[in-house]
Amino acid sequence: MEILLVGSDNELMRTMINKLNKEGHRCYVLTGNKNQVGTYKNAYEKYRFPYESDCLKEIFDSVRPDATIFLGVYDYNFDWTDPRKESVRYQTALQNVLTSFSMLKRGRFIYLSSEEVYSQSYQNNIDEREETSAFSFRSVAIAQGEDVCRNYKQTMGTDTVILRMDHLYMMPEKQMGDNRAVMEMNPCAKMCIEALETGYIQANANKVFSLLYVNDAVEAIYKAVAAKELNRELYHVSSGEEINEMDLAKKIQEQMGEGVSITDNTVGSMMRVVLDNKVFDSELGMTVFHHVDEVVAKMVKYIKKYSTSFINLEDVRGKKKRNWRQTLRVIFEALVPFIENMVCFIPFFMLNNRAVGSRYFANLDFYLLYVLLFAIVYGQQQATFSAVLAVGGYCFRQMYNRSGLEVLLDYNTYVWIAQLFILGLAVGYMKDRLRTIRNENKHEVQYMVTQLDDIQDINTSNVRIKNLLEVQLVNQNDSFGKIYEITSSLDQYEPSEVLFYAAEILAKLVDSKDVAIYTIANRSYARLFSATSPKARELGNSIEYTKMEDMYRLLKEKRVYINRSMDPQYPLMADAIYAEDEMQLILMVWGIPWERMTLSQANMLIIIGYLIQNAVLRANRYLDALEQQRYLQGTKVLDAEAFESLVKAYLTARNKGLTECTVLEIDIEGKNLEESGDELAGLMRQSDYIGKMSDGRLCALLSNTDSKDAEYVVKRFAKTGYNSVIREDVGI
Repeated sequence: MEILLVGSDNELMRTMINKLNKEGHRCYVLTGNKNQVGTYKNAYEKYRFPYESDCLKEIFDSVRPDATIFLGVYDYNFDWTDPRKESVRYQTALQNVLTSFSMLKRGRFIYLSSEEVYSQSYQNNIDEREETSAFSFRSVAIAQGEDVCRNYKQTMGTDTVILRMDHLYMMPEKQMGDNRAVMEMNPCAKMCIEALETGYIQANANKVFSLLYVNDAVEAIYKAVAAKELNRELYHVSSGEEINEMDLAKKIQEQMGEGVSITDNTVGSMMRVVLDNKVFDSELGMTVFHHVDEVVAKMVKYIKKYSTSFINLEDVRGKKKRNWRQTLRVIFEALVPFIENMVCFIPFFMLNNRAVGSRYFANLDFYLLYVLLFAIVYGQQQATFSAVLAVGGYCFRQMYNRSGLEVLLDYNTYVWIAQLFILGLAVGYMKDRLRTIRNENKHEVQYMVTQLDDIQDINTSNVRIKNLLEVQLVNQNDSFGKIYEITSSLDQYEPSEVLFYAAEILAKLVDSKDVAIYTIANRSYARLFSATSPKARELGNSIEYTKMEDMYRLLKEKRVYINRSMDPQYPLMADAIYAEDEMQLILMVWGIPWERMTLSQANMLIIIGYLIQNAVLRANRYLDALEQQRYLQGTKVLDAEAFESLVKAYLTARNKGLTECTVLEIDIEGKNLEESGDELAGLMRQSDYIGKMSDGRLCALLSNTDSKDAEYVVKRFAKTGYNSVIREDVGI
């Protein structure tokens, strides 16, 4: 087979190339980067083009791959440092690759997803039916990628498969130590490098997960590639070996040896994310060859061997020195204002001494200027400290001529000190207040920027909703008034025509070309009455609806069935019409886009069903009221007027592609019409009719039967002595 791998050169890519080459397949690589990054050893051909390139279609046309594998979140071309920006680029890349693939109309597309789409804790193992709970930009981008693949599968008919990998881990890439987004996906390697770098391993015993080694993941991917047919579009791939962070840290500690300790960061509630691989195992088989113990030993040995590629050993050796330096730096930065204050006090002390007794500067208070200076620059704290220094300098200068006791008893000293502290503290308070206001404004601006981002997200959603509402208002197809107006048009048809045109109207209202209406034959079987396309007839002319358990369970509860698993054995949506608590009809719809399979669409289908039910019930009551007049007295043979009207309705519906029917002309020469009619009616289904034409001929109308199937009825009539022929033109 020709296999196209889409992604960067990493351990996963190399392992896949080696596996596919061993199995005799030819590997092509779309690098996603035009620069020379990675060797892609053993790849048959390398296409170094970015995902945004216009030549992707030509690449697919040239390779014509039997399988295309998109590495997704395991593609290191995507740098998740800025997840908001990168999620847009990720979606664009996937869309461009999928579009080029879908235009090829061949092969299988495999999208590699991860357990990151589940951001909550789950008590039990997570199976494929569990709805995603993505939270971060990266996890939302991964989940949206899954939705894109589903939409292409449904709308374009592509063979698309999603494989969710459960905590995939591998040998870390050299020089990848600083790529935190990549290392977050590899908890084992992250702990090993952390232990080597710091001597500590931080672990939370409440984090529970299951690790899947890259070689086991590649084996599973290959099974999905080689399978002739896959029954599902989504599979969980997991080792099923549950472990928590603390146990993993202990295994790494054992292999790292002395000098490594574990920091217990067990906080918060349990966070358990373990995927259930039973579906994949039952269909394709899942075998785990590489277990955590042996892989940890191998990984520790590898990281130690190439330690210089992951960390700077000199930095590790000097980490304690750096910690002391950092501590001293913090202390020094805190002391700088006080040191500066004391240094500046010296010139002000000297100036004040020179000013005493001076003719020009005697009234100038240098200490007050000194305190105000530091109050303006640093605030209250330094203003207080400078005031204390100034008081000390003042008292020291006064004691040149007086004793210390005289200075203390002089009330002028206290007036000066009060003046100094009042001005210093007042100015310092204003400085602190201005700084607080400035910081608050800065935080407020940051908060408003965050709010603006949120508003932009909300606005994007609102614009999308607004556009949908605009379309609804313009088209008016979804409004209740329009629905009632369209369904009311059923009243203009003859009673025998109502169900035919009900299918046509339903198709128009739900905007689908594939609609079928089944009538309940008994408590187990339903027969196809009308359908708008070959797709809508795929289930057959007769179905045992009670065996369709998923659908029947909801219809029995008078609820709408939505085929969220996209099971091809079921319609995408279905609703039942009841009369006096008895199921009468089943409305089935195909060809609905995934995004429209919503509660709103289900409610609309219920309303349409009720309106169709009213028209059908009126028609049935009318026919029941005229039943004695429609049949020849004492027989099961319709009279000429009723039968010709019924045949005309069926033939008109057949010409519009709403049903299949065949008319048989029966030779009863020499036999009683009434007796022959009753005998022949016993040889037909409940949904078939026998009646008399206006020219005296006896004919049978076989509903949902083409000419080929009608041959069986002809033979059945012949065995009882009645010859019959198929009539395409019955002369009505």
